[in-house]
Amino acid sequence: MNRSRILTTALMVFGGFLLLVLLTSGAFVTVDAGERGVVFRPFGGGLDKEKVFTPGFHVIAPWNSMYKYDVREHSQDETMKILSRNALNIEIDVTVRTHPVYNKIGDLHENFGTDYLRTLVTPEVRSSVREVIGKFTEEELYSTKRDTVTELIKTDIEKALTQNYVVLREVLIRDITLPKKVQEAIEAKQQADQEAQKYEYLLKQEELEAQRQITRAKGKAEANRILNASLTKNILQDKGIEATIKLAESPNSKTIIVGSSDNGGLPLILGGGK
Repeated sequence: MNRSRILTTALMVFGGFLLLVLLTSGAFVTVDAGERGVVFRPFGGGLDKEKVFTPGFHVIAPWNSMYKYDVREHSQDETMKILSRNALNIEIDVTVRTHPVYNKIGDLHENFGTDYLRTLVTPEVRSSVREVIGKFTEEELYSTKRDTVTELIKTDIEKALTQNYVVLREVLIRDITLPKKVQEAIEAKQQADQEAQKYEYLLKQEELEAQRQITRAKGKAEANRILNASLTKNILQDKGIEATIKLAESPNSKTIIVGSSDNGGLPLILGGGK
């Protein structure tokens, strides 16, 4: 009898232990690095948006559920076919990088759920890209306005995502593909514009060079005029005397004859080399 009671008690304890394990196994939750979690309490107020669980080990009631979010930056690629302002089909490749607002995971979960990239980010990206691209011609998109287009798309997406607890990190236009004939026409026009600019530049350089030569000639003419006006007879004689003295000191000078009135009184040097 005692043996039967002991066996029954042991079975009850073992059963209780198993039941306890089964009930509490869902109470131990680990939030990994780069994640955040929110808890839904079916018997205690529903979704707890105020408490966000950070990375680590957590204990919750077994009847509650935790929803974990990867809050690291996520890169999303989109390839779209859109009409330009001229109703021309354009294919555009766009990359957006986003991540949730860390302390607003509860609000994000309540409005969009864990699949928020599909239900929120993707539709907003596509809508903004279509709206912005439709404002530009194919030539502007292909060459001159790409940076402007990128900024407008980024501003539009950022506005929509920020109010829904998602941070937009970057928008990149990877490629814009036009119909082949249109692209060739744009490239030919760009080449013609470059040639025209080059020709205009060369003409401008020639004009500047001609102006420089004219200025230089005028400067020389003015210098000669001033020099001629300053060269009086006496100055020329003094210069001649100075030159004669230098020649007389040279070892090559042989004979010095004082000049007459025919040559203004300047000495003459006779004699050759050594």
